[in-house]
Amino acid sequence: MAIFNSIWDDLKYSLRTGNMVTKLVVINFAVFVIMKLAYVLLGGFTLGYPDGLYVKVLHYLCIPASLATLLWQPWSLFSHMFLHDAFWHLAGNMMILLIFGRIVGDLIGDRRVLPLYIMGGLAGGVFFIISALFGFLPSGGYALGASAAVMSLGGAALILAPDYKVQLLALGAVKVKYIVLVLVLLDLTAIAGRYESGGPLAHIAGFVLGCIVIYQLRDGQDWSEKINRVMGKIVGLFKANQSSGQAKGQKRAAGNMRTTYTSFKDKDRKAKSESDQTFQEQLDGILDKIKQSGYESLSQEEKDFLYKASQK
Repeated sequence: MAIFNSIWDDLKYSLRTGNMVTKLVVINFAVFVIMKLAYVLLGGFTLGYPDGLYVKVLHYLCIPASLATLLWQPWSLFSHMFLHDAFWHLAGNMMILLIFGRIVGDLIGDRRVLPLYIMGGLAGGVFFIISALFGFLPSGGYALGASAAVMSLGGAALILAPDYKVQLLALGAVKVKYIVLVLVLLDLTAIAGRYESGGPLAHIAGFVLGCIVIYQLRDGQDWSEKINRVMGKIVGLFKANQSSGQAKGQKRAAGNMRTTYTSFKDKDRKAKSESDQTFQEQLDGILDKIKQSGYESLSQEEKDFLYKASQK
């Protein structure tokens, strides 16, 4: 039991202190382990299901290649992007996530990693359904995996820092643009050969979505904010009922202070808005420089600025 408690403590620590890339890796591996335990426990049971109870549970979490079935399990649009049934599928996706996720987090901020992951996964899920509707997939198929989600981060990294070099085992330093190019070409080849092309089409959809998000960000439209607001509300639901008695007492004690605070609110908001505008202009200038000359062309001061921006 001691070793399981130690593992559990390590997982909690990683989720509490790690950046978003680390958290996503931990969550994906945790889901994989849970599903394998479910396979051990449910693999021998059928309970009226021809393929077994475990397969039935798995399919409830995957995206079905049927719009009618999807209407009965809409949660699968989200659950599929954290689900892997094969270890090497998981390992490959997590390797790509580590490569591209860290670049994106360093350049435009850790808070934009999860929204890109989710939006890429959703785009992939939608295009998987579309490919099924147009006959690219056999009926009864299912999709699972984080491939479209991590390809969204790949698209973002490509636009942000195409010449950024990544150390790859046995290959040495390879520029981001070549890594992404190989991944995209593999998917395009699969689509051209119509070999289970629903999956590769979903990957391309995630990749294109990531590119669009960065271009929109440069134009002043931050799509990640909407995702973060929704996630904030979801997290808030779990905290809403905590310390309710203390909260009521604090409201009474602070009641007379609200008028004083409000008198400074507009000034603070105006000053913050001006500061954010200057910050965004400087960030946009650095991102444009990366696009033109690559990450290595930045001065140390500009690299330090990007690092500080990633912590916001």
